[in-house]
Amino acid sequence: MGLAGVRIILVEPAGPINVGSIARVMKNFGFNHLVLVNPQCDPLSPEALQMAVHAKDVLESAVSVGTLPQALQGCTRAIATTARVRSWDSPLENPRTALPWLLEKPEQPAALIFGREDRGLSNEELNYAQRFIRIPTSSSYPSLNLATAVGICCYELAQSDAKIEEDTGTSSLEASSSEPAPLDMLEEYYQQLESLLLDIGYLYPHTAASRMEKFRQLYNRAQLQTKEVGMLRGILRQVEWALENRNNREDF
Repeated sequence: MGLAGVRIILVEPAGPINVGSIARVMKNFGFNHLVLVNPQCDPLSPEALQMAVHAKDVLESAVSVGTLPQALQGCTRAIATTARVRSWDSPLENPRTALPWLLEKPEQPAALIFGREDRGLSNEELNYAQRFIRIPTSSSYPSLNLATAVGICCYELAQSDAKIEEDTGTSSLEASSSEPAPLDMLEEYYQQLESLLLDIGYLYPHTAASRMEKFRQLYNRAQLQTKEVGMLRGILRQVEWALENRNNREDF
C-alpha cells in the first residue's frame, strides 16, 4: 500500500481551516486516508472545503471515530507527534529518521498521530504509539501550526517512499517472516493483563494507569509480533484458569 496505507490521524481537531489545509497537503504528497478522532469542528464546513481546494475528496472520505484505539484498528505501526520533552525511556526522534519505519511493511496499515491544536496529545494517548517524533524548530518560537506539522511529516514520508521505489530490491520491500502485531490486538492484551494484575493484587486501582504505562512502553520497545502476543495471552489465560481452579478447591 505504501503511502496509501498510512493513516493521518487527528485527535480532536478544533479548527475547520486547519482540517481543510491538512486535506490539501495530504493530497499534495499522495495521502488520502484521513481519520478524525472526536472532531470538535465540522470537517465539511464551508471553511474547511474552501481551504481544501482540490482535495475535497479527502475531506469527504475522512472517517470520524470516537476514540484513538478505534482509529488505530488494523494498524501494526504508529508514530505520535509531540512538542513536549517527556521523562520516558522512549526517545523523541527526528521525523526524517523515524518516519520511514512506517513504510517498512508497505502491505500493512500504519498511522501517524497528531494531537490537538492547543495542547497536543495526552500521556494516555501517547501510550498507543510505539515511537515518538518531535519536529526540530527554533527555540525562539518552537510552536508549529497543526497543518504545517502535518505537511512537514507528509513531505518526509513522501521522500522516503520515493527513495524506496528507486532502491529496488532493498530490505524495506522484502516480505518478512515476522508480522508485527496489530495495535488493536495489543490493546486487548493490555486490558487482559491489567485485569489479571488487579485480581492478583500486583496493581491497585489508584496506581494502575501509571504502572500500565510502563508495561506499554516496555512492549512498544519490543515491537511484538502477532505470534508473540498470542503466546503472552495464552500465558494469561493459563494463569486465570489456575487461579479459578485454586479458588474452587479452596471452597471445598
